Amino acid sequence: MKILGLITARGGSKSVPGKNIKPLAGKPLLHYTAEVALKSEVFDTVYLSTDDLEIAECGKEAGIEIPFMRPKELAQDNTPTLPVIQNTLDVFETEFHKSFDAVCLLQPTSPLRKIEEIKEAVKLFEVFNYDCLLSMMEVPHEFNPHWVYFQKQDGLMYLSTGEKVPITRRQDLPKAYCRDGALYITKTEVIKKQNSLFGERVGSYVRNLEYNINIDTLKDWEEAEKYLANNPFTF
Repeated sequence: MKILGLITARGGSKSVPGKNIKPLAGKPLLHYTAEVALKSEVFDTVYLSTDDLEIAECGKEAGIEIPFMRPKELAQDNTPTLPVIQNTLDVFETEFHKSFDAVCLLQPTSPLRKIEEIKEAVKLFEVFNYDCLLSMMEVPHEFNPHWVYFQKQDGLMYLSTGEKVPITRRQDLPKAYCRDGALYITKTEVIKKQNSLFGERVGSYVRNLEYNINIDTLKDWEEAEKYLANNPFTF
């Protein structure tokens, strides 16, 4: 199976200015994702999608070739991920005559991944023939959907599961999972024909909560710095 390892890193971040090239524990944030993608050796091609020349140069320093830049209109604050992936596939096919069976989306804002995690996730994706495989983490029991309530306009609460009565014992709660953002693997035909990142057959790769870091804010960045200062990370 030919899989495109796609790293997305646009310029113009407002929450953490210049975050993609900003040093985290002494190394540009982007390099964490670039290095593990290349070292995993499971991708036919590793491509960095960016509109920013500084980010592109940072990617090249990490060993990634960037044969084309992302169009500016697909690098706005409100640009969804799906059209970025679709455009990338279209350019590879029309201009470079390269096609892929699937795409693995790797976001630099989730910098801590193990090489074996990527290999194992790809193997699961292939063996079980999923439309999509998501990296996930187990939801702590206090946030389990059987204990989560929504609020109506009149202030009354109702369970997110739609059940009338909550499960009372923690031991009886079924395990629940949520996306952790570290990787998404999706069949190309699902992306192009179904206009979706997920499809119908969605599998999971459950990761270690200990080093699950997702950087969206300055506070997240500070916590990541603190974690890496006390826990040197190896791929």
